[in-house]
Amino acid sequence: MFLVLHRGDRQATVYAMTPAEMLDVAYAEARKGLDEGGIPIGAALFSADGTLLGSGHNRRVQQDDPSVHAETDAFRAAGRQRDYRSTIMVTTLSPCWYCSGLVRQFNIGAVVIGESRTFTGGHDWLAEHGVSVTLLDDPRCVSMMTDFIAAQPQLWNEDIGVS
Repeated sequence: MFLVLHRGDRQATVYAMTPAEMLDVAYAEARKGLDEGGIPIGAALFSADGTLLGSGHNRRVQQDDPSVHAETDAFRAAGRQRDYRSTIMVTTLSPCWYCSGLVRQFNIGAVVIGESRTFTGGHDWLAEHGVSVTLLDDPRCVSMMTDFIAAQPQLWNEDIGVS
């Protein structure tokens, strides 16, 4: 078990798996995306007991669909859930505003983030709205994104909406 307290002591998240163990699933998805010629961002949605509900990766390039971010791919793979409050979205990179909106829309209770050095999305906003946020600053995630951005700056800028 791994216990993380956030925002004072108002919210506690208990993980049946460690955040690093959950991140391993998202990282493997990011590697798949990179191997497919896409943007290396991976995600996974877990239940509170550590059951993997769904995983996925950014497929914007592969499917020529700008809406297929890692988090949306994992969310779709998980299928319908009665309640998302006890679920945990794990992502290799700080979620963009689109994916942060998904977390808020469906009231996903916790987000575990591999890194936010290369891109800082809406995770502070999520925390301000009661979502438990754990930022791991994982060196594998940082290295993978740093290398990708250096090798594919135009594709990266397209993904984050920079002209």
